[in-house]
Amino acid sequence: MSVIQNQMKQKMLNGKFVASLNANRWKSVDIAEIAAISGFDWLFIDLEHSVLSEEMAGQIALMSLRTGVTPIARVGTDQWYQASRVLDAGCQGVVFPHIDTVEQAVRAVSAVKYPPLGLRSLSSPCPQAYFGKASSVDAMQKLNEETLVIVMVETQQSLDALDKICAVPGVDGVMIGTNDLAATLGHPGELGHKEVVEAYAHVGAICKKHHVFFGMGGVYNEALIRQYLSMGVQFMLGGADISLLMDAAKIRRDMIVACTPS
Repeated sequence: MSVIQNQMKQKMLNGKFVASLNANRWKSVDIAEIAAISGFDWLFIDLEHSVLSEEMAGQIALMSLRTGVTPIARVGTDQWYQASRVLDAGCQGVVFPHIDTVEQAVRAVSAVKYPPLGLRSLSSPCPQAYFGKASSVDAMQKLNEETLVIVMVETQQSLDALDKICAVPGVDGVMIGTNDLAATLGHPGELGHKEVVEAYAHVGAICKKHHVFFGMGGVYNEALIRQYLSMGVQFMLGGADISLLMDAAKIRRDMIVACTPS
């Protein structure tokens, strides 16, 4: 069976860095084409902190598959059922927030991967397989290979358990939720705090040890981006639709004001 290749994963395997455009409030499929034209590698479809429905997430994912931008959805905390729904709709991976224990990591893999690696229920037709059936051994294996499981590190508990979490078969990537991690470590808003930097070094070392992809979320300061990329970060969130619109709107407004006669 022919399965659509996960371009995000392939690029990282080839040693390339990948960044996302984040779909948060943009309830239209054209955000997938906007991401492609803008040069982003993957689309972060956020169902944890957004107003997007699962139906809208699926429509965006389908368009994303056609543009060559990898659709990855973040589900709500402990919303294991939601993972199979966004995958059945066309996503090529799931980000799970607040994964603090090995048991949670096992549940994440179980929700995303088909047997024998996980317990994801079989359904047809499958958008990632050109609407073919996913019930053959070959199809399940290929879809498992092209579907990412990414767990988020956002607490000290997660940092302490990370070595065991990354050892769980089927965990493909780890992404630091930098704002939440800084806050739970007692340093809200201080994304370059010594303890946060130490956490990045710790996560990077463990990801390297287990050959797991290392990701970053919530960092948009150029100096910090350079610093954390130098520590092994392979993928990052590039910014949410509403945030980018607000930044651009303020820049345009300031320009108009500067041009206005006194």
